[in-house]
Amino acid sequence: MKSPQSMRWIGQAAAYGAFALFIGYFSNSPAYQHLPPDQAVLKLSLRHSGQVLGECKQLSPEELAQLPPTRRAPVSCPRERSPLELELVVNGKMRFSERIEPRGLHHDGMASTYHRINVPAGSVSLTVRMKDRLDQKEFPYVAERQFDLRPGQVLLIDFDSQEKRFSFL
Repeated sequence: MKSPQSMRWIGQAAAYGAFALFIGYFSNSPAYQHLPPDQAVLKLSLRHSGQVLGECKQLSPEELAQLPPTRRAPVSCPRERSPLELELVVNGKMRFSERIEPRGLHHDGMASTYHRINVPAGSVSLTVRMKDRLDQKEFPYVAERQFDLRPGQVLLIDFDSQEKRFSFL
Protein backbone atom coordinates (compact mmCIF):
# COMPACT_ATOMS: atom_id res chain seq x y z
CA MET A 1 0.00 0.00 0.00
CA LYS A 2 1.29 3.41 -0.91
CA SER A 3 1.74 6.05 1.72
CA PRO A 4 -0.54 9.13 1.83
CA GLN A 5 2.50 11.33 1.14
CA SER A 6 3.29 9.52 -2.14
CA MET A 7 -0.40 9.62 -3.18
CA ARG A 8 -0.38 13.37 -2.66
CA TRP A 9 2.69 13.71 -4.92
CA ILE A 10 1.11 11.56 -7.62
CA GLY A 11 -2.15 13.55 -7.48
CA GLN A 12 -0.29 16.85 -7.63
CA ALA A 13 1.79 15.66 -10.63
CA ALA A 14 -1.40 14.55 -12.41
CA ALA A 15 -3.08 17.91 -11.74
CA TYR A 16 -0.04 19.86 -13.02
CA GLY A 17 0.18 17.60 -16.08
CA ALA A 18 -3.52 18.12 -16.91
CA PHE A 19 -3.10 21.89 -16.49
CA ALA A 20 -0.03 21.89 -18.78
CA LEU A 21 -1.94 19.94 -21.45
CA PHE A 22 -4.89 22.35 -21.17
CA ILE A 23 -2.61 25.40 -21.62
CA GLY A 24 -0.64 23.71 -24.40
CA TYR A 25 -3.76 22.86 -26.38
CA PHE A 26 -5.40 26.29 -26.08
CA SER A 27 -2.17 28.17 -26.86
CA ASN A 28 -2.43 26.98 -30.47
CA SER A 29 -6.01 25.83 -30.93
CA PRO A 30 -8.53 26.77 -32.09
CA ALA A 31 -6.92 28.95 -34.74
CA TYR A 32 -7.66 32.66 -34.19
CA GLN A 33 -8.01 34.99 -37.12
CA HIS A 34 -7.98 38.66 -36.14
CA LEU A 35 -9.24 39.92 -39.50
CA PRO A 36 -10.23 38.37 -42.79
CA PRO A 37 -7.16 38.31 -45.05
CA ASP A 38 -8.38 41.14 -47.31
CA GLN A 39 -9.37 43.59 -44.56
CA ALA A 40 -7.75 46.56 -42.81
CA VAL A 41 -8.97 48.45 -39.72
CA LEU A 42 -9.80 52.11 -39.13
CA LYS A 43 -9.85 53.18 -35.49
CA LEU A 44 -11.48 56.52 -34.77
CA SER A 45 -10.44 57.54 -31.27
CA LEU A 46 -10.58 61.08 -29.96
CA ARG A 47 -11.09 63.27 -26.89
CA HIS A 48 -11.95 66.91 -27.32
CA SER A 49 -13.75 69.62 -25.38
CA GLY A 50 -16.63 71.32 -27.12
CA GLN A 51 -16.92 75.08 -26.89
CA VAL A 52 -18.42 76.59 -23.75
CA LEU A 53 -22.14 77.32 -24.12
CA GLY A 54 -23.01 80.89 -23.22
CA GLU A 55 -21.04 83.97 -22.31
CA CYS A 56 -19.55 85.21 -19.05
CA LYS A 57 -21.72 87.72 -17.22
CA GLN A 58 -20.68 90.57 -14.93
CA LEU A 59 -22.77 90.35 -11.72
CA SER A 60 -24.36 93.46 -10.25
CA PRO A 61 -23.85 94.35 -6.55
CA GLU A 62 -27.43 93.21 -5.84
CA GLU A 63 -26.80 89.79 -7.44
CA LEU A 64 -23.54 89.43 -5.51
CA ALA A 65 -25.30 90.22 -2.21
CA GLN A 66 -27.76 87.35 -2.83
CA LEU A 67 -24.93 84.81 -3.15
CA PRO A 68 -23.26 83.05 -0.22
CA PRO A 69 -19.96 84.73 0.75
CA THR A 70 -17.89 81.83 -0.65
CA ARG A 71 -19.45 82.20 -4.12
CA ARG A 72 -19.19 85.97 -4.58
CA ALA A 73 -17.12 86.11 -7.73
CA PRO A 74 -17.74 89.30 -9.73
CA VAL A 75 -18.03 87.34 -13.00
CA SER A 76 -20.25 84.30 -13.58
CA CYS A 77 -19.26 81.99 -16.41
CA PRO A 78 -21.22 78.94 -17.61
CA ARG A 79 -19.57 75.52 -17.35
CA GLU A 80 -21.60 73.49 -19.81
CA ARG A 81 -19.89 72.55 -23.08
CA SER A 82 -21.39 71.81 -26.46
CA PRO A 83 -21.59 68.23 -27.70
CA LEU A 84 -19.40 67.27 -30.65
CA GLU A 85 -20.77 66.22 -34.00
CA LEU A 86 -18.44 63.79 -35.73
CA GLU A 87 -18.67 62.16 -39.16
CA LEU A 88 -16.46 59.67 -41.01
CA VAL A 89 -16.95 59.03 -44.72
CA VAL A 90 -15.10 56.04 -46.22
CA ASN A 91 -14.96 55.70 -50.01
CA GLY A 92 -17.92 58.06 -50.39
CA LYS A 93 -20.16 56.23 -47.88
CA MET A 94 -21.07 57.56 -44.44
CA ARG A 95 -19.66 54.97 -42.02
CA PHE A 96 -19.92 56.89 -38.75
CA SER A 97 -22.06 59.83 -37.72
CA GLU A 98 -22.58 60.60 -34.07
CA ARG A 99 -23.34 63.34 -31.60
CA ILE A 100 -20.97 62.91 -28.66
CA GLU A 101 -22.07 64.39 -25.35
CA PRO A 102 -19.51 65.90 -22.97
CA ARG A 103 -18.76 63.99 -19.78
CA GLY A 104 -19.28 65.20 -16.26
CA LEU A 105 -22.10 66.02 -13.92
CA HIS A 106 -22.50 69.50 -15.40
CA HIS A 107 -21.64 68.45 -18.98
CA ASP A 108 -18.39 70.36 -18.62
CA GLY A 109 -15.87 67.62 -19.42
CA MET A 110 -14.32 66.31 -22.58
CA ALA A 111 -16.32 64.36 -25.12
CA SER A 112 -14.67 61.11 -26.14
CA THR A 113 -15.34 58.29 -28.56
CA TYR A 114 -13.78 55.11 -29.88
CA HIS A 115 -15.08 53.39 -32.98
CA ARG A 116 -13.55 50.58 -35.02
CA ILE A 117 -14.41 49.96 -38.68
CA ASN A 118 -13.19 47.12 -40.89
CA VAL A 119 -12.58 48.20 -44.49
CA PRO A 120 -11.33 46.38 -47.58
CA ALA A 121 -7.56 46.62 -47.99
CA GLY A 122 -6.34 48.76 -50.86
CA SER A 123 -7.05 52.33 -51.82
CA VAL A 124 -9.27 54.07 -49.25
CA SER A 125 -10.58 57.62 -49.43
CA LEU A 126 -11.34 59.14 -45.99
CA THR A 127 -13.17 62.31 -44.99
CA VAL A 128 -13.42 63.17 -41.29
CA ARG A 129 -15.49 66.14 -40.10
CA MET A 130 -16.16 67.57 -36.66
CA LYS A 131 -18.12 70.42 -35.11
CA ASP A 132 -17.35 71.45 -31.55
CA ARG A 133 -20.41 73.69 -31.31
CA LEU A 134 -23.74 72.46 -32.67
CA ASP A 135 -24.97 75.85 -33.84
CA GLN A 136 -22.16 76.01 -36.43
CA LYS A 137 -23.44 75.76 -40.00
CA GLU A 138 -20.29 74.20 -41.48
CA PHE A 139 -17.79 71.74 -40.05
CA PRO A 140 -14.76 73.81 -38.94
CA TYR A 141 -12.49 70.75 -38.73
CA VAL A 142 -12.27 68.68 -41.90
CA ALA A 143 -9.59 66.31 -43.16
CA GLU A 144 -9.63 64.47 -46.48
CA ARG A 145 -6.96 61.87 -47.18
CA GLN A 146 -6.28 58.99 -49.53
CA PHE A 147 -4.52 55.89 -48.14
CA ASP A 148 -3.30 52.61 -49.58
CA LEU A 149 -3.96 50.15 -46.74
CA ARG A 150 -2.29 46.74 -46.60
CA PRO A 151 -4.25 43.70 -45.37
CA GLY A 152 -4.17 43.68 -41.56
CA GLN A 153 -3.01 47.31 -41.31
CA VAL A 154 -4.51 49.50 -38.59
CA LEU A 155 -4.99 53.23 -39.25
CA LEU A 156 -5.72 55.39 -36.22
CA ILE A 157 -7.61 58.67 -36.66
CA ASP A 158 -7.20 61.13 -33.80
CA PHE A 159 -7.83 64.83 -33.21
CA ASP A 160 -5.04 67.04 -31.85
CA SER A 161 -6.80 69.66 -29.71
CA GLN A 162 -3.64 71.78 -29.46
CA GLU A 163 -3.04 71.95 -33.22
CA LYS A 164 -6.81 71.90 -34.02
CA ARG A 165 -6.41 69.23 -36.71
CA PHE A 166 -6.94 65.55 -37.36
CA SER A 167 -3.95 63.25 -37.33
CA PHE A 168 -3.62 59.86 -38.98
CA LEU A 169 -1.27 57.34 -37.40
